Amino acid sequence: MKLLYVIKIGGNVIDNSENLYNFLKDFTALDGHKILIHGGGRIATQMSEQLGIEAKLVDGRRITDIETLRVVTMVYAGLINKNIVAQLQRFGTNAIGLTGADGNFIKATKRPVKTIDYGYVGDLDSQSVNAENISKLMEAGFTPAFCALTHDGDGQMLNTNADTIASAIAVALADYYDTTLIYCFEKKGVLKDINDEESLIREIDPVRYDELKKQQIIHSGMLPKLDNAFAAISCGVKAVVIGKSDELGKLGNNQPFGTRLSN
Repeated sequence: MKLLYVIKIGGNVIDNSENLYNFLKDFTALDGHKILIHGGGRIATQMSEQLGIEAKLVDGRRITDIETLRVVTMVYAGLINKNIVAQLQRFGTNAIGLTGADGNFIKATKRPVKTIDYGYVGDLDSQSVNAENISKLMEAGFTPAFCALTHDGDGQMLNTNADTIASAIAVALADYYDTTLIYCFEKKGVLKDINDEESLIREIDPVRYDELKKQQIIHSGMLPKLDNAFAAISCGVKAVVIGKSDELGKLGNNQPFGTRLSN
């Protein structure tokens, strides 16, 4: 099977032009098929403030009312996505910028109202990603760059968590490719001590993960990401790597990069 890297980048890359430049250069250097997923919440919040629209967050999750949806659509699918695509073209990657609505690639369901009404937020399931069409796009020579927007099939755009989109795409394409899911963020990987970059844990399998959780060694904020990572692995993804965005070049040079999660 052909190699595929599904890579999600966070705000520490998007918000810094130098970091973004270096990351996209390293991204281009990776061999095999690649898919990039990004959000852009901080820039969307700044734009909302400039437009006089109050950003509403509950436990770090954005409430997406109709005005906020308009802003994130402009920022994610427009400003950020097209800047990334232009930079990738500069480096020789024939990127195509997408939302989930384009090509009906990712169809979501509007999150039901329970204790909190999150507004126009999309949830994904095992049928959400059109893996066949994404594969056709890549085999035609394009590198997809998805922003954190999906659609419901009835004409409504939906704001959707970028980590969730990355995982769903990786799982859906695992039947077509030898797929590795990579989360790039501000730390070197999973750390024993969140304040000590040298306490990096290089490899974690399910048995060791259970041990680390019981010993409460891993920072609680990492647990949801790791739970989702092992769920992806159980669904056919070869491995999940969590690492620092400015060290992605190590992966292309076959050097140790981040924390590798696998069975």
